[in-house]
Amino acid sequence: MPINITMPALSPTMEEGNLAKWLVKEGDKVKSGDVIAEIETDKATMEVEAVDEGTVAKIVVAAGTEGVKVNALIAVLAADGEDVAAAASGAGSAAPAPKAAAVEAPKAEAASAPVQAAPAAAPAPAAVSSGGARTFSSPLARRLAKEAGIDLSAVAGTGPHGRVVKSDVEAAAAGGAKPAPAAASAPQAAAPALAAAAPKGASDDAVLKLFEQGSYELVPHDGMRKTIARRLVESKQTVPHFYVSVDCELDALMALRAQLNDAAPRKDSAPAYKISVNDMVIKALALALRDVPDANVSWTENAMVKHKHADVGVAVSIPGGLITPIVRKAEEKTLSTISNEMRDLGKRAKDRKLKPEEYQGGTTSVSNMGMMGVKNFAAVINPPHATILAVGAGEQRVIVKNGEMAIATVMTVTLSTDHRCVDGALGAELLQAFKGYIENPMGMLV
Repeated sequence: MPINITMPALSPTMEEGNLAKWLVKEGDKVKSGDVIAEIETDKATMEVEAVDEGTVAKIVVAAGTEGVKVNALIAVLAADGEDVAAAASGAGSAAPAPKAAAVEAPKAEAASAPVQAAPAAAPAPAAVSSGGARTFSSPLARRLAKEAGIDLSAVAGTGPHGRVVKSDVEAAAAGGAKPAPAAASAPQAAAPALAAAAPKGASDDAVLKLFEQGSYELVPHDGMRKTIARRLVESKQTVPHFYVSVDCELDALMALRAQLNDAAPRKDSAPAYKISVNDMVIKALALALRDVPDANVSWTENAMVKHKHADVGVAVSIPGGLITPIVRKAEEKTLSTISNEMRDLGKRAKDRKLKPEEYQGGTTSVSNMGMMGVKNFAAVINPPHATILAVGAGEQRVIVKNGEMAIATVMTVTLSTDHRCVDGALGAELLQAFKGYIENPMGMLV
């Protein structure tokens, strides 16, 4: 029986991807573990391996095709001993039932993850039924229901908290679910709710009319930029941001950093590590979350997720966007370990070589713009995180000590918190713990 090869879901949030390259052609024999294609998502480029053995009977989706939906048929494999021409002629038909998981993707080359590419914890917007009641559903489920003409209020959801997901819509379509009511029959009161569920900006034409023709060029959005836009809108629309700022004196930290770097053993004529201020910020935030565990949380509708470790994501700028590689269990790691790990993660992030597990998840984030001379700023929270720390430049400022003016190196940091789970007082407590480690950095060594 022919084996249908479908577009794999290479990350929890993937709904579609680009089929960048086929590494096999029709007529080639493949065995389990052979790399057969490269798939690009908004986050990564994956080498896809075959699970089954056989002959490539037909390539259904050509290399370079964009926007291929997850689970869409991309190729057909003829099993050993099966007629290749017969398998190819049946490509796309309903007769050959796809075998379980025809491909897998163990090898990853990360492209980018804007605003940290991780599964969003925020609840999906709701659709509105013909009776005005809200039906919670995923964006993909709503789109599929619209295309199939299915009324979501008639679909039983099997997702988290009864949310309607893709498989529910597909099952409803197969079983002949109630069609969606015509727009004219829907109560007028539902219109504002529908508009709120799917806000739209100005059309391209409306924007372009504002500029003189020939005075611009159009650069199409790539997957990374689209995901940045989507997740930023999602964060600002669903997460109630609250901001707390504090000034930290850096002189003791800078002195300790210099002392540690001077003492670094040499390996192949190069120091074994070179600790940066950002490495010490990562460690200080991780220890602060350890000391204030109520702030090391994520929000869900029914429960607070309290994390046992501080997994700190660090924003790394790459061409076209940014990605947030994660230092796992940062509270348990030495400064030299964090330094070397960040150097490796940062390099591979810029080379687009990160694996999904190296940038997905995390419990908090650090965004440091101090090296760009930025004094202070407020960062956008990265769901499902409840906090993100925005770090400004260390600069010499006049301060008052013991009633007298003095000069100190001062850094302003701003903590953005999800006010649903980290209140103002708790955010301030976390920042005070962070400030304590920054201004008394020996505490990070013991």
